[in-house]
Amino acid sequence: MHPLRVVGVRVELPANQPVVLLREEDGVRYLPIWIGAVEASAIAFQQQGVHTARPLTHDLMRDMIKALGVRLEAVHITEMREDIYYAELRFSGGIAVSARPSDAIALALRCEVEILGSDAVLDVAGIEIPDEQEDEVERFREFLDNISPEDFAAGG
Repeated sequence: MHPLRVVGVRVELPANQPVVLLREEDGVRYLPIWIGAVEASAIAFQQQGVHTARPLTHDLMRDMIKALGVRLEAVHITEMREDIYYAELRFSGGIAVSARPSDAIALALRCEVEILGSDAVLDVAGIEIPDEQEDEVERFREFLDNISPEDFAAGG
């Protein structure tokens, strides 16, 4: 398993489909995962420090985990089958719960736990970005700095 860092979320054109981009911390690969608008907003809200008047679903999940006295220890992106990613929430006591990667990532950010990607997933879906394309990654980061969560609203 390789530690992954969330680079950010953007909308991929022309399909207008949100994608979360993760980067391998101990390597050079990036992992793009196409996600829904709600999950994109949840991830972007957390990265930008946006607080809502009432808890969003992932905030509620974090609060429930804490109230039940368990601890989310890590999120594992475990496999990819037929172009669908699979993830697991790993809790204290050896409990693992299957989850969509987008939900798992949103929860990992809120619980401040490590996101890990399997060798198999990174070997199949990881993308190496050569040095000359680092400018594109930097432009992506600048884009993320200037986008607001409202940009992911339906029809937006």
